[in-house]
Amino acid sequence: MIEVEDIKIAFVGMGEAASAFCGGWGASRAAQIKAYDIKTEYVETRDEIANRCSSLGVTCETTLAGAICDADLVFSTVTADQAVAAAEQALPFLKEGAYWCDLNSCAPSSKQIAEQHIERAMGRYVDVAVMAPVHPKQNLVPVLVSGKWSSGIAPLLEALPMSVRIVEGPVGRASSIKMVRSIFVKGMEALTAECTLAAAAAGVSDEVLPSLKNGHPCVDVEAHAIYNFERSLTHGGRRSAEMVEVAKMLDDLNLPNSMSDGSAKWQKVLGEVGQRHDVRSDLEDITPKLLSILRP
Repeated sequence: MIEVEDIKIAFVGMGEAASAFCGGWGASRAAQIKAYDIKTEYVETRDEIANRCSSLGVTCETTLAGAICDADLVFSTVTADQAVAAAEQALPFLKEGAYWCDLNSCAPSSKQIAEQHIERAMGRYVDVAVMAPVHPKQNLVPVLVSGKWSSGIAPLLEALPMSVRIVEGPVGRASSIKMVRSIFVKGMEALTAECTLAAAAAGVSDEVLPSLKNGHPCVDVEAHAIYNFERSLTHGGRRSAEMVEVAKMLDDLNLPNSMSDGSAKWQKVLGEVGQRHDVRSDLEDITPKLLSILRP
């Protein structure tokens, strides 16, 4: 097996996750890394990606081909709605035998479609599920891997280093664990946000929030609301895309998906608000601002 010091690494997508991994590995690993993000193709966002890569010490490529053509290990860290397209677009450029680690939050069926594209390029597709926010652990955030190449890739990922656990089973098995968990996690986020805004709109926050804390002492609704609003306003588009994939998974399982579908729509709304408005993540300040934006 190729030694970790000799491998060539590529990232497709240079957002929060990719930056966290590269930052965690540090300068010694950065020289091995090339990165491509579709934002480099647009004048208004080109410098953003170039500066991010420069700050991390990784090589910024302006084309997908340039990033992955000689890579031994590719990390796909785009948004969930672009994961299959990224795999398909990589097909003409991926080196034979290269590992394609798909870290995107997708339905198992989406990952299986992406796997087919990578296999057509004679690549090795690995289903990777990131099981916690990438900060503060960065490259050591826990990840699950599944698929027929998981045993082969695990030692290499551990050597980078990464915190890896193999989940026996085909591509989609690791993602199933993450996506089912997201029904609860993202669903609770959506409920918390909706409840907090409703309490503020009705003028009963001073009664509702302490009552919830008394009834559920392990859940600080107010603190969760502050965190959830900040995350959704900053990353609502990405989180919405994940919940669309969760809803797809439930549909594939012949189960109702209205809760996950609602969470996807709510995250999208908050993400769009965050893009258009400067809203601070302080609950006393944020709720009236959001209410003024969201209510006609």
